[in-house]
Amino acid sequence: MVKNLGKRLLQTVVVLFCVSLLIFILLRIIPGDAVTTMMGEHADAATIERLTKEMQLDQPVYVQFITYLKNICIGDFGTSYTLNKPVKDLLAAAFPNTVKLALMAAVIAWIIGIVCGIIAAVKKNGILDRIFMGFSLFGVSVPVFMVAMVLQYVVAYRLHWVAISGVEKWTGYILPAIALGWNSAGSIARLTRSTLVEVLQEDYMDTAKAKGLGRSAVIVLHGLRNAMLPVITMMALQISSLLSGAVISETIFSINGIGRLAVDAISKRDIPLLQGTVLFTTVIVIVGNLIADCLYAVLDPRIRKGA
Repeated sequence: MVKNLGKRLLQTVVVLFCVSLLIFILLRIIPGDAVTTMMGEHADAATIERLTKEMQLDQPVYVQFITYLKNICIGDFGTSYTLNKPVKDLLAAAFPNTVKLALMAAVIAWIIGIVCGIIAAVKKNGILDRIFMGFSLFGVSVPVFMVAMVLQYVVAYRLHWVAISGVEKWTGYILPAIALGWNSAGSIARLTRSTLVEVLQEDYMDTAKAKGLGRSAVIVLHGLRNAMLPVITMMALQISSLLSGAVISETIFSINGIGRLAVDAISKRDIPLLQGTVLFTTVIVIVGNLIADCLYAVLDPRIRKGA
């Protein structure tokens, strides 16, 4: 277990280096100039030249990359070109909003997905099974932006139940959380159903029934306990994906989170801010995957012995 964890940490360092290098190169081969974009097309050449030197953009690319690596190793992601604030401060201010949105979306997805999956498995090939699996397929297929805009129009604009955008109140997270968790709920429902249906056909389930346990007790105590292992792994992975994939929901509902920071950085060619958001979300995804692997090893002794 410890040896496997050490290997994963080493892989993490390699992945972070590769991501840093890739995003650094891509941002510098894209046509356009960051200083010109920031100052506008009417800025004079002298001002552009002066700012280019101040931002050290006149240095060779390899020198800029080495300097960038040295800075991120000490937690310095640079200063935003457009907001003139340290990137780490902007990330620290935006991250809590993303966490709240992702956690609420995860809870919604888990409750809906697990409940629908269990009912669909128990009522296999019945009307409820077809209804729930149809909705889960709909949830997996429909894009997040479409769900977000429909919810925003119907629930917020037409019914006036919640605010159209912003999170001044906790209710402001409801619609973006539903939109963000919609796809995850469908995936969890389908996985829960398929694994539980497979478990219910095992011989030990018949043995548990023969011992006199009721159907509900057999399903809860024996069926779910074994069927939930892959579901829990998916749930752990979804936390990291929800944290890093809230771009659309945050943009549509005007939530000041990591995703919206990334969109603003792209539109304004704010290189330090975009590098910081990409690297930060990469760390989140890697940590989420690492936690999922460790959790799966804890829950399944066979994986722990194999590690």
